[in-house]
Order: sequence, then C-alpha cells, then structure tokens
Amino acid sequence: MLTKVSTTKAPAAIGPYSQGMIANGFLFASGQIPIVPESGEIAQGDIHVQAQQVMKNVSEILKEAGTDFEHVVKTTCFLADMADFAAFNSVYEKYFTGKPARSCVAVKTLPKDVLCEVEVIAVV
Repeated sequence: MLTKVSTTKAPAAIGPYSQGMIANGFLFASGQIPIVPESGEIAQGDIHVQAQQVMKNVSEILKEAGTDFEHVVKTTCFLADMADFAAFNSVYEKYFTGKPARSCVAVKTLPKDVLCEVEVIAVV
C-alpha cells in the first residue's frame, strides 16, 4: 500500500510528483528547495538562509508523515557550488543529529537557480 504525503506547510510540488510517498514503513520525500510555502517565493539570502528554509520544508513533510529528523535513515543533498559545503553542513548538522547515511553532490543547476536541495528517506 502506498500513501501520498501532502501538506500546505511545505511548498507544493512544482511538477508531476508528490511531496512524498510512504511505502512499507518508509517515507520517501521529494527533494525540497528553499521555497517559502506562504509566498511561493525563494528564500532570499546566502546558503545559510536557503539551507534553513530547506530544513523547515523537510521538517513539515516529515511531520505530516508522522515522523521526524531522528528517524531519517538517508539524505541526498544537492549543492549549486561545492564551495558552500562547510556552510551547508553548519545548518544540516543542527537538524540531522542522528547522522543518517548521506550523499552530497554539486550539480550544474538546481530548480529555480537555488543554492541547495535535500531529499530524505525516513522510517515512519
């Protein structure tokens, strides 16, 4: 059985996908970018500001699915510039205190030209 996860407290999907799906006791959340859900605008600022908004969005999806950061088992992080790695980590480590498995890569371009994106897999 698959359960779609949807909340207005995180940005709506900007394409043909859902915010997340629960399957076999796991949440598979779509990547979150720093869109402020109330305005639909990108959080303006440096990597710290954008990463903070991404974590807020991830938090709301986790909450809607009935789980939290402590139950995240894997993250995939995308950065527009690997030079932001240390600054991104300074925000990331405040949320993912359980130190889940992770991949972090720099990519050529992210949607809406944001600086970072994070997707998670969590136990529900």
